[in-house]
Amino acid sequence: MSNTHSSIAFSGFAPAIPTPFDDNDHIDTEALERFCDWQIEEGASALVVCGTTGEAPTLAPAEHETVIRAAVNATHGRVPVVAGAGSNSTRHAIELAKTAQAAGADALLSVVPYYNRPTQAGLLAHFRAIAASVDVPILLYDVPPRTGCSLADATLARLAENSNIVGLKDASGDIGRPLRLRRMLRPEFLLFSGDDASALEFIARGGDGCISVTSNVVPDFCRRLYAAWRDGRTDDARRMAHALADLTGALFKETNPVPVKYALSLLNCMPARVRLPLVELAHDSKAAVATALAQFRGSAADRQMPPSAPAWPMERGLPIS
Repeated sequence: MSNTHSSIAFSGFAPAIPTPFDDNDHIDTEALERFCDWQIEEGASALVVCGTTGEAPTLAPAEHETVIRAAVNATHGRVPVVAGAGSNSTRHAIELAKTAQAAGADALLSVVPYYNRPTQAGLLAHFRAIAASVDVPILLYDVPPRTGCSLADATLARLAENSNIVGLKDASGDIGRPLRLRRMLRPEFLLFSGDDASALEFIARGGDGCISVTSNVVPDFCRRLYAAWRDGRTDDARRMAHALADLTGALFKETNPVPVKYALSLLNCMPARVRLPLVELAHDSKAAVATALAQFRGSAADRQMPPSAPAWPMERGLPIS
């Protein structure tokens, strides 16, 4: 399959969208589309669906397609939709990639295979097979704490020779990595942090932005933070990143996406429900999330927000389904 015409370009904070479930544990597509629309209104540069935050391991193949189509419907072409399509089975990853392309995804997010721990030669073969199967751009996703396997810089450089492997979401925790990779990769290759806590430092070292959990909750603030850095207002950007620190910490009190879904339920964006093996947030973690959210809204963050900043969703009356 030809992949010489694949391209995608975005920067800044792109939310890793949670998947809302209704009382019957079905995907709440109306809540999902409303949430996607709000994210775009608030300045999201892209929408990333069917990833870890979207509870992709619990989604049936048909549900993957449902989520992607709902996000595509909500965007109306305003921002790219990046769809998770990864697996530790190359055959399954290819099936997910083809389905995501058919559902209208603008790009794919393909994770390093987990559990079976392939060699670097295996990673090369895995990602090249996926790239050959679709025409849409692919962002690779390196998250060693979840996969037990790392994508080496040299392997990434070889994969970047494929025209439709266009970027990396890096959750390795290696802050020096963007500096190294910029010397190895073509200038337009996209580098995104997968760690909210160190996102600004990643960007400062040559990254293009962050595929973010925190921006689900405060999308406009994250947009303004990135704009401050981009425009050379580095002190403002660092102050804003500092203001986010406690909220980000609370959103990772337990396994993602349990805390962020609870935060979004407090903002009347979507139910807090998660699928097994994830369970409801513990009482003390709920208190930590609620406190951090209230403090963010009422203190340092507000001093960074102009009076004309868009209202929070619960003030706009977005209902929980």
